[in-house]
Amino acid sequence: MATAKKGAASTAGRRARRGGTAEPARRAAPARPRRPGRKRPAATTGREWNATQRSTRQSPYKMRLVIDEIRGRPVNDALAYLQFSKKHAAKQIEKVLRSAVANAEYQARDDGGGVDVDDLFVKYAVINEGPKLKRYTPAAMGRATPVIKRTSHVEIVVAERGAR
Repeated sequence: MATAKKGAASTAGRRARRGGTAEPARRAAPARPRRPGRKRPAATTGREWNATQRSTRQSPYKMRLVIDEIRGRPVNDALAYLQFSKKHAAKQIEKVLRSAVANAEYQARDDGGGVDVDDLFVKYAVINEGPKLKRYTPAAMGRATPVIKRTSHVEIVVAERGAR
């Protein structure tokens, strides 16, 4: 006869003895609220261009404060905002946005057409977490304390505004 380990009485058995069901009641998972800023606007002509910068030496939290301000804006307004922002992240994001606009101009010219920069807007802009740089700093009594230097990946998609 097999013996169960001490304290391994099943919870199903305890429930049955108390008059409950042996099978636990399963609750439906609550619906998750959508995160703000994740929607892509629908008013586009289908032409979009992107630019990515990887391993930017600033934490994603600080960079997201800036990128949230330009998401969905026309490119000229976004560049004006970034140019006059005091945040260090604004310089890095401005570089990526200018690169995306340059990609749009180049690829449109390469396809035999053109693109009006005034009709471009920031369709999708996101900051993802990059690899963490792990360093150590001296601490009291000969110990070492870890220091995590966070990095970010910047991804921006610009698109042509469709006819309204």
